[in-house]
Amino acid sequence: MIFRILILFLALMVTNSIAFSDQQTYIVHMDQTKIKASNQDSTKPWYESIIDFISESSMQEDDEEDILAPQLLYTYETSMFGFAVHLSKKHLKYLNQVDGFLSAIPDELSTLHTTYSPHFLGLRNGRSLWSASNLATDVIIGVLDSGIWPEHISFQDSGMSPVPSHWKGVCEKGTKFSSSNCNKKLIGARTYYKGYEKFFGKKINETVDYLSPRDSEGHGTHTASTAAGRVVKNANLFGQARGTASGMRNFCDSDSIAIASFGATKKGVFVACSAGNSGPFPSTVGNGAPWITTVAASSTDRSFPTKVKLGNGKTFEGSSLYQGKKTNQLPLVYGKSAGAKKEAQYCIGGSLDPKLVHGKIVACERGINGRTEKGEEVKVAGGAGMILLNNEYQGEELFADPHILPATSLGASASKTIRSYSQSVKKPTASISFMGTRFGDPAPVMAAFSSRGPSLVGPDVIKPDVTAPGVNILAAWPSKISPSFLMSDKRKVLFNILSGTSMSCPHVSGIAALLKSFHKDWSPAAIKSALMTTAYTLNNKGAPISDMASDNSPFATPFAFGSGHVNPVNASDPGLVYDISTKDYLNYLCSINYTSSQIALLSRGKFVCSKKTLLQAGNLNYPSFSVLFGRSASNASVTYRRVVTNVGNPQSAYAVKLEQPNGVSVTVEPRKLKFEKVGQKLSYKVTFLSIGGARVAGTSSFGSLVWVSGKYKVRSPMAVTWK
Repeated sequence: MIFRILILFLALMVTNSIAFSDQQTYIVHMDQTKIKASNQDSTKPWYESIIDFISESSMQEDDEEDILAPQLLYTYETSMFGFAVHLSKKHLKYLNQVDGFLSAIPDELSTLHTTYSPHFLGLRNGRSLWSASNLATDVIIGVLDSGIWPEHISFQDSGMSPVPSHWKGVCEKGTKFSSSNCNKKLIGARTYYKGYEKFFGKKINETVDYLSPRDSEGHGTHTASTAAGRVVKNANLFGQARGTASGMRNFCDSDSIAIASFGATKKGVFVACSAGNSGPFPSTVGNGAPWITTVAASSTDRSFPTKVKLGNGKTFEGSSLYQGKKTNQLPLVYGKSAGAKKEAQYCIGGSLDPKLVHGKIVACERGINGRTEKGEEVKVAGGAGMILLNNEYQGEELFADPHILPATSLGASASKTIRSYSQSVKKPTASISFMGTRFGDPAPVMAAFSSRGPSLVGPDVIKPDVTAPGVNILAAWPSKISPSFLMSDKRKVLFNILSGTSMSCPHVSGIAALLKSFHKDWSPAAIKSALMTTAYTLNNKGAPISDMASDNSPFATPFAFGSGHVNPVNASDPGLVYDISTKDYLNYLCSINYTSSQIALLSRGKFVCSKKTLLQAGNLNYPSFSVLFGRSASNASVTYRRVVTNVGNPQSAYAVKLEQPNGVSVTVEPRKLKFEKVGQKLSYKVTFLSIGGARVAGTSSFGSLVWVSGKYKVRSPMAVTWK
């Protein structure tokens, strides 16, 4: 049996809602039933009929403003129904008159949420989820990103069986990309660029970019190989992180993403999206729709340590991918001692004075420009090395970067000492040494950049859902793009190390694909439930998962990691699952007072909120509990209902175990669940009672509810917030 994965790769370019003229691009949603009915006697496609109506109606108004006709860009008929179109405000007025029109959403600019991880996740070749029988199943993984480098060894198809005959996708031709670039591994590739060109008002420059699915950024190649790359032995970057690189078997904040992903979920497609890189600030989590699996980022136990030694003898540990000899003890400059300009502390272009920097180590604050860009500025100015300084919000987060000169990052506490030392000593000095690759660090640790809950859009659901490896991840890289992203860097690599929730998201996509191959009848919600209820909250040393963001509150909470860190092996056999239908999601939106027109964007006009049934947001059959109380709600209570489905032992009994959140009394009824067969569903109720008087608004406390039966521990986190 062979490792078998099919990949659908989508390269996407989108535009901002700001336009250079009166016209701009919109994603238009239509009621499929009404549009199809009204167009059944027409010889034209439905979208052409609509565009013709808008054009003709606008032309009847003798106004030069509407010389430009509406320009159709793309049509959608699968996970959503509508089209992308370039319109003026007057065009939009007539579009609103079309029977079946639901909404026109301005197109947005989407930004990137910018090996060893399978081993850290407990996946081994030939065992459990990675056994031959499981890896033989075809699973298609769609990646929405910057493109792909198809020649990379991670996407070779040797030993794979032919592409299934029912595959309907295409391999789109374009700049330096032909149908022959697809194979039995990379089975489809398309690119969407028309909105991008409309925004800039010009064609894509094919001398620096590709009008095709070919990757000019590196990001898409990296995430695709993380999600579904084939096994590549001895993968490394400059000799660091040496080992075997492979995908997890294995899209992602705007309303358009939520709408499209709902349509995908309705068709049985599991959707994972990155939580975002706006942490550690609260309520920054994105992609929070309950049908999306929202993924945070955390570390593995692998690091790339450095040692910084000051002239006073103090030493600090940092991180870097620089490969070279350690520096001598050299003069250290920072801020005004590196340049008269205020920007010198950030080492941005032209801010450093070569007379002050030459032959010295420069301390640079993070922010404004890229981390490797700062090193380039130091090198251009004649500097001999660089130390990157974290502020209090960046905490102890250490990025390993492929610098072009001896350089390292340092955490917030060490950075504070460096600033003080460099400004208080007459002749400060420092040295940097590089210690290679190290394993066995306490892990996982939540990344400071990983976006946090509670969700402002849907506070009734804990977001993110889970965390996965997203710090210093090794994966495939285009050979024509330098590892540092710098034009001056002429190094070429096959693999690169990046950090971000864009790196953690494809891990979960891959695990979900493994679970789907193992349980072909599981719904997207069942797969999410298995991932969440088997996630762990203790690190490899047996201590609670910590947070890089702060020393004052070192332990992370469900608003950072959701249910915890994914555990693919346990997720394959979770015991119980919380299943959710598309109707359940729509009822949830009814309960939080979404309008009929908003809901119609998801249901395509086929669903009406019930006026007879009292709906409660907390009753969505989610694998976690989010409870909201008023700050003075002493003795206030709320009761939620859940239904679990037995997917474990046919005859089994589960008993509940509670970890009570502070300031809350939790009761469960019944306290035992007895199953007689696989697939049987049983319900229970949970009552939350606020006790202990008034609370400070905005504070939260956390706990858990666990159903236990032998080896099974089906855990759901609880978050109680006083509004």
